Order: sequence, then structure tokens, then C-alpha cells
Amino acid sequence: MSLKTPHILSMSDLSREEIEFIFQTTDTFREVGGRAIKKVPALRGKT
Repeated sequence: MSLKTPHILSMSDLSREEIEFIFQTTDTFREVGGRAIKKVPALRGKT
């Protein structure tokens, strides 16, 4: 899933599914941020 628009101007413009997608995405970023090496394996060794 992706958002209808690249810019979020108001929460009222988002559907429930889009809000849930945002929360799922932030969970993924939080997991990466908690790692000792803060890179996903696909990006390891890249600049």
C-alpha cells in the first residue's frame, strides 16, 4: 500500500488504512533504530 499523496497536510485527509500503514512503517523504522548497526541488511556497505 502507499499513500494517495506524498504530503500529509491534515489527518482528516487520510483514510483508516493509510493511518494504519503509517503506523506500520514507523514500527519498522523504530526497529531499525534500535539495532546496534542502524542499517538494513540491503543497505549495508552502501554510502
